[in-house]
Amino acid sequence: QLTPDYLALSSGGAAVAAGCDLCAEGAAARRCLTCGADLCLFCCQAHRRQKKTASHTVMELENTKDCSQAGKPLFCPSHPTEELRLFCEQCDQPVCRDCVADRHRQHPCDFTGNVIHRHGDALRELLKSTQQHMGTLEDVLGQIDDMGSAVRSRAEAVATEICLFAGGYVKAIGEHRDRLLKQLEALKVQKENLLHLQKAQLQQLLLDMRTGVEFTERLLTSGSDLEILITKGVVASRLARLNSIAYNTHPSVDNGIQFSPQEKAGQCCGYEVFGAILNKVVDPARCTLHGEDLHSARQNQLTGFTLLCNDTTGERMGRGGEAVQVTITHKDKKDCAVKPTMCDNSDGTYRISYSPEEPGLYTVCVYVKGQHVQGSPFTLMVKNKFREHQGVFHCCTFCSSGGQKAARCACGGTMPGGYQGCGHGHKGHPGCPHWSCCGQVKESSECLGGPPSDTLQRGLLRTVAL
Repeated sequence: QLTPDYLALSSGGAAVAAGCDLCAEGAAARRCLTCGADLCLFCCQAHRRQKKTASHTVMELENTKDCSQAGKPLFCPSHPTEELRLFCEQCDQPVCRDCVADRHRQHPCDFTGNVIHRHGDALRELLKSTQQHMGTLEDVLGQIDDMGSAVRSRAEAVATEICLFAGGYVKAIGEHRDRLLKQLEALKVQKENLLHLQKAQLQQLLLDMRTGVEFTERLLTSGSDLEILITKGVVASRLARLNSIAYNTHPSVDNGIQFSPQEKAGQCCGYEVFGAILNKVVDPARCTLHGEDLHSARQNQLTGFTLLCNDTTGERMGRGGEAVQVTITHKDKKDCAVKPTMCDNSDGTYRISYSPEEPGLYTVCVYVKGQHVQGSPFTLMVKNKFREHQGVFHCCTFCSSGGQKAARCACGGTMPGGYQGCGHGHKGHPGCPHWSCCGQVKESSECLGGPPSDTLQRGLLRTVAL
């Protein structure tokens, strides 16, 4: 059941009663806002003297003319002749006396004037909270409008920046394009001039040869024996000189003109631009290999070499990206191969690293664009693991052997007449402490000798460090 709109009902056009609602005799002069009754002056005084109504708010009747008609008595929708003066707490709705006696018999009810303060205060608290939310929402809506204006202003400013940037970028790209086309035209003219020069030289050489050949052929076919013998020296000299002239059997230049869109081309009008003309073409026959350990390596030790790529004129390429392939295979064990690692340094050099697991001879092939480079293929010698020295770093086997006459120095020297004391000065002695097991002088050097003999092993056990 819908709640009746009492505000609409009270303002529906009913005339305001001019008489007092309590005595019905005197003229209404004031209205109790709490009870909603129009009172004459006598009843108003009595209304204020009564304990239950002493706290009610009473106003002059003329002050309520502009107020809502909600203060007028309202009648029960179920009992039209009964005024709604009570409030059912359980059903939370105004009721009349007949309602209390009927449907709301067991419900807690009280006069509206007694409960209005509590319910009005609760409603005012809700009203206050709602008003605060309204203020917050109005502030937020204002902020949203301000932010919308700020977003539009900022978007317009950024759009201006984008247009300025794009305009400058387009201008820079246009200038870079014109510069590239100018470079291309200059390169084309340079190559054409070189080809024209080579063509003119070869045409002149061909003309000289044709003239010499025709003259010689006429001489041999039409000349007499005496004429041939008289002029043969000049003709032979002429033909020999023509035959000795060196000339290129290929065009002096190639069509190796490339455009690389990803190549950085510096700045133009303050913008970084890309795209460069590449004139250099790698020539595998002019690529070289470099490295101290190019032909030797150690088992299970990382080593490698460097490939330097050059163009057809022998100049360094200065950029990477070439098709480089390296194979390292064992000469005796065909199924044994070393997998190298290649690093493109992006400057025309390539570092090839590898670590062989098996000793022996290997064949190393280095290809650029499927062709061998200079020095490829070459032989690689992989030595065994580093052999450490046996014994102690000392001065001489004669000293360390405890005076055995049969002792022999590892450096190959012998003492004339056998052991006669310390043999530092015998023939072949290095003159400094050394590894007597193999004759090496440096303490960190590799042991080159084989397994020590029993005699030498016994001597090494008695070796003393000097």
